Amino acid sequence: MLHVLRRHPLPVAAHFRHSLVLAYAFPREQLAPLLLPGLVLDAHGDHALAAVAIVDTAALRPRGLPASLGLDFVLCGYRVFVRVEGRESLRGLYVVRSATDSRTMAAAGNLLTHYRWRHTRLAVHADGDRLEVDGDGVRVVARLGAHELPTGSPFASLEEARRYAGPLPYTFDREPETGRILAVRGVRSGWEPEPVAIESAHIELPFDGDATLANAFHVAGVDYRWERGRLL
Repeated sequence: MLHVLRRHPLPVAAHFRHSLVLAYAFPREQLAPLLLPGLVLDAHGDHALAAVAIVDTAALRPRGLPASLGLDFVLCGYRVFVRVEGRESLRGLYVVRSATDSRTMAAAGNLLTHYRWRHTRLAVHADGDRLEVDGDGVRVVARLGAHELPTGSPFASLEEARRYAGPLPYTFDREPETGRILAVRGVRSGWEPEPVAIESAHIELPFDGDATLANAFHVAGVDYRWERGRLL
């Protein structure tokens, strides 16, 4: 049964109090070795993109259960922007590592997914137009409502940057037995990410190489669900 759940995760739902996503640009050759066979970089010009997503999550539960039975936690996901080789319209994310302040979520995540969960100290604090993330290896201060790109961003405009605002429709994994790509589709309501200014960011990235902060976007108060995974 556990093997089946890893291959085809159950549909689940949650509410995002806050989702802050920082995208970093790397030279292509620095991220390409991380990918599974069948995935290629979803690059922007000469740059590959990786995301750090910090999500203050409420009421995560299998779909059909009441929200009162759900799990509240903060997660930090480290992902690479990718496409499925030969199917360029299938854009999504490949998870390199995940962290959470919930021991329950870390244990369940490692049983039911291949997303490499770790338990760590992690908290999100919102105060007016200021959003702070504080945890082991992750410290970010963001100013909401500031519509600007980071200095040195490879994007020419916010419109270009929004294509990499995350999350994209799919998260991709691989079925070890067959090598086939597993796609898990996310569905959200009222998802309108707004650019933010990053006043400070000290993040221990699990990606080697020279990183440039490319964009940062935030959403709040949205419902999200993940459908059952399917093999491509």
